[in-house]
Amino acid sequence: GKKTGAPENRNKAKTQDGVALEIQPLKSQEGVENEEKEKKKVKVPKKEKSVLQGKLTRLAVQIGKAGLIMSAITVIILVLYFVIDTFGVQGRPWLAECTPIYIQYFVKFFIIGVTVLVVAVPEGLPLAVTISLAYSVKKMMKDNNLVRHLDACETMGNATAICSDKTGTLTMNRMTVVQAYVGDTHYRQIPDPEAILPKILDLIVNGVAINSAYTSKILPPEKEGGLPRQVGNKTECALLGFVLDLKQDYQAVRNEVPEEKLYKVYTFNSVRKSMSTVLKNGNGSFRMYSKGASEIILRKCTKILDKNGDPRIFKVKDRDEMVKKVIEPMACHGLRTICLAFRDFPADAEPDWDSENEILSDLTCIAVVGIEDPVRPEVPDAILKCQRAGITVRMVTGDNINTARAIATKCGILLPGEDFLCLEGKEFNRLIRNEKGEVEQEQLDKIWPKLRVLARSSPTDKHTLVKGIIDSTVGDQRQVVAVTGDGTNDGPALKKADVGFAMGIAGTDVAKEASDIILTDDNFTSIVKAVMWGRNVYDSISKFLQFQLTVNIVAVIVAFTGACITQDSPLKAVQMLWVNLIMDTFASLALATEPPSESLLLRKPYGRNKPLISRTMMKNILGHAVYQLTIIFTLLFAGEKFFDIDSGRNAPLHSPPTEHYTIVFNTFVMMQLFNEINARKIHGERNVFESIYRNPIFCTVVLGTFAAQIIIVEFGGKPFSCSGLTLSQWFWCIFIGVGELLWGQLICTVPTSHLKFLKEAGHGITKEEIPEEELPEDVDEIDHAEMELRRGQILWFRGLNRIQTQIKVVNAFRSSLYEGLEKPESRSSIHNFMTHPEFILEEDEPRTPFLDGAEDDPETDGLKKRGGGSLGGSTSLNRNNNAVDSDQAEVTVPEPESPLHSLETSV
Repeated sequence: GKKTGAPENRNKAKTQDGVALEIQPLKSQEGVENEEKEKKKVKVPKKEKSVLQGKLTRLAVQIGKAGLIMSAITVIILVLYFVIDTFGVQGRPWLAECTPIYIQYFVKFFIIGVTVLVVAVPEGLPLAVTISLAYSVKKMMKDNNLVRHLDACETMGNATAICSDKTGTLTMNRMTVVQAYVGDTHYRQIPDPEAILPKILDLIVNGVAINSAYTSKILPPEKEGGLPRQVGNKTECALLGFVLDLKQDYQAVRNEVPEEKLYKVYTFNSVRKSMSTVLKNGNGSFRMYSKGASEIILRKCTKILDKNGDPRIFKVKDRDEMVKKVIEPMACHGLRTICLAFRDFPADAEPDWDSENEILSDLTCIAVVGIEDPVRPEVPDAILKCQRAGITVRMVTGDNINTARAIATKCGILLPGEDFLCLEGKEFNRLIRNEKGEVEQEQLDKIWPKLRVLARSSPTDKHTLVKGIIDSTVGDQRQVVAVTGDGTNDGPALKKADVGFAMGIAGTDVAKEASDIILTDDNFTSIVKAVMWGRNVYDSISKFLQFQLTVNIVAVIVAFTGACITQDSPLKAVQMLWVNLIMDTFASLALATEPPSESLLLRKPYGRNKPLISRTMMKNILGHAVYQLTIIFTLLFAGEKFFDIDSGRNAPLHSPPTEHYTIVFNTFVMMQLFNEINARKIHGERNVFESIYRNPIFCTVVLGTFAAQIIIVEFGGKPFSCSGLTLSQWFWCIFIGVGELLWGQLICTVPTSHLKFLKEAGHGITKEEIPEEELPEDVDEIDHAEMELRRGQILWFRGLNRIQTQIKVVNAFRSSLYEGLEKPESRSSIHNFMTHPEFILEEDEPRTPFLDGAEDDPETDGLKKRGGGSLGGSTSLNRNNNAVDSDQAEVTVPEPESPLHSLETSV
């Protein structure tokens, strides 16, 4: 709902001199651009982050705060210890000539504090998410998923429901006529052309050739011996194929009756479910050919051609018998039934072509055909995988309910012995809507959990179902819904869904534009691959977190404790930054590019509130941290005896690097390298080397880091505070590192269920935790780090908003009082103003202080377009109320002297 007309506040400013300006129904291009810029400046960004990003932001903020506190304490303790020890215990006076040395000490303490902070803050998290998503998106392209929005990939991993189309997604979209009912005879296979009377045959050929899009045609196969190519609408291609099977030529008929000779065409749409074409005969009479869904066309037939090709009366009981004996058996075999019919109009009076219901009545049925669209061979297996993975697959189709039920059973969506629901669109709407025709969520909640097939449904029904499932509060988790669509009217459902899949081959541009992922092969199995990749993204981030938090805990505790006990960090600033580089950038590259495996589909979806760090991961993090801290502190305080070297503790300010601290640093890095291999598994699996060769990036990063570590230790010298090590010292460092793998096996042996004290971390935000005023209406997830910063702004905006609304109300009352004396319609205008959704105060939505109250409201826009005509046919309604419509010429403005005017201008 983009506004036409200048923004309200601009109009107010212009009309404050009391001079009415000309109406501005359309903006100039410049005006549009200016307004766009203004909107961008003023509006608080409403784009929320995805579920995963919300959890990560929250976790990163918590870790960052903890790191900041630790680093501050480190600096304070170092400074206090130095000051008390130097000036208190040793009783030295502060000498002016010693000031530079003291300052150097303080700078050193500050650097240690900054180092602790740098190591504590997980700045690699956003990088890991981006790498993981970007890598997945690139690989998903090979799996026929063209991802348009990055976060859709991750959302797909949480999907709990998929609403899929039937044609082309679950089926092959290669349609062929396999049964026909012509001249009172039901042919179970394509009839012999001689068996059909020439006049009936002629009607079938004309009815199909003329009453279909001329772009639909059958072309010869590309390869010799292959199937003919179907171009255009597949249902029409099936009918054209039927004509060719009857040894007739549809192209000759089309050449005789080119498109420009067609008198009137009623094109197919989802409401009509039929298509009709009218031809004008030479004598001035008209003939109309119709085709469409059999139960819809047969309802409009009053005659049917018998075996002699003559029309006979077709009563309601005849129709019911035909449905029972012909259409239902066809549908139960999974066939789509199409009815062909015609009607002749006399030459004496031309009918009213606009009254469609009268035109599409009194038809004569020519034939009913059953079209088969075989299920894709790989689909039943893909649906079984979805069901194992805790994802419910629902079929939403425009087909007959019997056809839909048969296909759903073949696919495995409906299972024998289960009490699942199959509903038609009409029945579905009857069950979920009240007398006023509004959807009732309570009624919908009773239906959707068991609903598996929605047949004869319109795109509106699809949108209602998707919205209902998403808004439902049944169950402990909010449902995450994926939807497939190909038509233009599927746009709203694709937009509403958490993930919208558009068809790459059969889909329209509008559907593709509304979607998040495009299936380049229109195949359901590609959706299953998208689920696998989505889950893999989630697991990759968890692997990275498990690795990084272990390093974080150890590095911060070592730096903090070491600084407090020895007045110096065992890991120097540059070494810490190298460790930070390993654990942030390289680790995110290594762990975020793990390829997915089929085992990802053997578990249920995580859900929106599942914590990022499970109790098993917490066990791994703390377990490995204990091992690493024990080793580091042992080396720090007893290493010099073990290796028979000089101690590096309490070294003077600018002393050269020691072997002792080099061994501590080298061992620390080796432990991280081997722990990176442990981090590949997050669910307590024992085999950490499984499929390691499938990820060349991981192997390259680990080996590359090892090589870089050798260069740093041996040739780093003073910049890296390293001195060269002997071969035996290197072997000890590597041996202790390998101990990480053995320790990992030991941790796996301890059952997580026995460790009750372990807590999860990185939860999603629950709705209760968010203050009501922070919940924008149409937003599911909010970036809470930004929200914390915006609380002050929100209060300010709300205050302005209230003043603004009061001004609008006063204006409305005043204008209705002044003009109401002359114009009787104005009485409804104030009611119109008060009941309009834009002016019902939503206290729980933080609103930016626009003076333009009708910003981006499609309903307000609709009001403007109608010009108030619906209430009285006159635009005076809107003139009475400049709050509702400021684009009219005569706007009542407060007089410049009034206090209200000064208040308005100040706001």
